[in-house]
Amino acid sequence: MSGAAKIARKNDLCRTTFLLCRVVMKEGVALSPDREEVLSAVRSFSSKQFTLGNDPHGEHDFGEVDVNGTRYFWKFDYYDDSYEYFQEDGNRVLTIMRADEY
Repeated sequence: MSGAAKIARKNDLCRTTFLLCRVVMKEGVALSPDREEVLSAVRSFSSKQFTLGNDPHGEHDFGEVDVNGTRYFWKFDYYDDSYEYFQEDGNRVLTIMRADEY
C-alpha cells in the first residue's frame, strides 16, 4: 500500500468516526442550526466522491458538502505531538467550516 493510500485510510477512519483526531468547527458551523446535518454530511462523505479533481494526491484530506443550500468544506491538517508544528502524517486535526470561512 502506498503512502498516500495509508494516509487516505487513516483520514477516512477519522472523518467517518471523529475518532483518533481532533475535530474543530469554525464559527459558521458551530452556530449553525444545521450543525448536526453538516457533521453527518462530513461523516457520510463517501470515498467514491473523491476524484483526481478534488483529491489530486489521493490522501482524502479535503472535501465539500452542501447542506440546505450552504457549501461547507472540511480538511485535515497534520501536527506533531504538541500540536504546534506540521508533521507529515502526524496527529490529525479535522476542521469543518462554511466555504466562505476558508
